[in-house]
Amino acid sequence: MTMSMSRPTLTGSPFGTAPDGRPVHRWRLDSGGGVRADVLTYGGIVHSLRVPGPSGRVDDIVLGLPGMAQYTAPNPYLGALVGRYGNRIAGGRFTLDGVTHHVPAADRGHALHGGPDGFHRRLWDGRPASGNGGDLAALRLELRSPHGDMGFPGTLDVAVTYSLDRSGTLAVDYRARTDRPTVVNLTNHSYFNLAGAGRGDVLGHTLALDSEAYLPVTAEAIPLGPPAPTEGTAFDFRHAHPIGDRIADQDGQLTDAGGYDHCWVLSPAAATGELRRAARLADPDSGRRMEVWTTELGIQVYTGNALDGSLARADAKPYERHGAVCLETQHFPDSPNRPEYPSTVLQPGEEYRTRTEFRFPHLADS
Repeated sequence: MTMSMSRPTLTGSPFGTAPDGRPVHRWRLDSGGGVRADVLTYGGIVHSLRVPGPSGRVDDIVLGLPGMAQYTAPNPYLGALVGRYGNRIAGGRFTLDGVTHHVPAADRGHALHGGPDGFHRRLWDGRPASGNGGDLAALRLELRSPHGDMGFPGTLDVAVTYSLDRSGTLAVDYRARTDRPTVVNLTNHSYFNLAGAGRGDVLGHTLALDSEAYLPVTAEAIPLGPPAPTEGTAFDFRHAHPIGDRIADQDGQLTDAGGYDHCWVLSPAAATGELRRAARLADPDSGRRMEVWTTELGIQVYTGNALDGSLARADAKPYERHGAVCLETQHFPDSPNRPEYPSTVLQPGEEYRTRTEFRFPHLADS
């Protein structure tokens, strides 16, 4: 496959209105070489990610929804930025500096993804990022989360930059500052199907994780304790194999969740701020391959266990169970209650900084 190359571009257009009547915009990042990402100011949602395959066929490889009516209705965080705290906090409460804070416990008695009115349901301010132009299309999204928002302490100023370069790499840079101690764990909740959104399940996709341990969880998805070795278990993805190979094993960890919904501990640990590979995903049929690189400590793998065919984009077939996989780079779930886990506390004067890249190595081979 030969692709013509031009400069990356960033363009904006109206997408609808938020529940409070304010306009929502769609920003299109175009690599100039065939990869194109659409990001909404509502929820910081990756609405679309179109990637060519080795044959030249272009498909949208993330699950999206038709319009604002569907995004504001209940949905499983399709493509959204989640925060202040991605993943779960047990019982919806944590203690920081002797003060107990409560976050709405809307998921089986636990807080999930920052609460029901978390960052995924906020209207972010969007504009071209300082690095936009030349070899990069870059969008900066900003949000101020006030003290007490969803029960979290401190006013948090967040900036997330989506950027797309000529090679087709989509990067997400997270920054945050606070005026008093708080906890932060930001991630993106895109659902990937490298065959194309709505094109069957991902059980035949091969997955490899740069990890030798994972966090076993209760039936309510709260970590049981320290990381456990993956060797000899259905959670061993040190070498690439199909996602569906062991997903139906009679392992309580899998049967309780209906598939994979667990955090893997990345190894070896990277130096602070250093990018390291976390995951490799491949679809044998389309030939598309994706690598996830991150500065984070863990990656939550979720195999779309609750997708039930009730959601779809206008140009896609319904999203069925296991119709996509989420690869959410993050710190560990329930860290605010686990002093033995790496801290997610952010202090005044510090800056929260993480970066994740989604790379498509098959494009370089074309």
